[in-house]
Amino acid sequence: MSAYIVAHITIEDRARYSQYETGFMAIFQKYQGRMLSVDEAPEVIEGEWHATRTVLIEFPSSTEAHAWIDSSEYQALAQHRFAAARSHVVVLQGLG
Repeated sequence: MSAYIVAHITIEDRARYSQYETGFMAIFQKYQGRMLSVDEAPEVIEGEWHATRTVLIEFPSSTEAHAWIDSSEYQALAQHRFAAARSHVVVLQGLG
């Protein structure tokens, strides 16, 4: 069953965050994920949206999603994101 990662990211240090962006795809491409959307200006239809970037990623299953996000190489890279932004990240299970 597909799994989706949704990330709401509020970038506070663009220079430091760019270090994260620079290494992201090289690591991400090693896993079975598919980048569905990266948007800095989503259309808000209800409520408030404070994130400066919203990301939607699809994986074949939560096992693959966790293989990527828990990998040592991604966790090392993510230190730049942790230092440069506040993030809310969830894994959602697909319907079928």
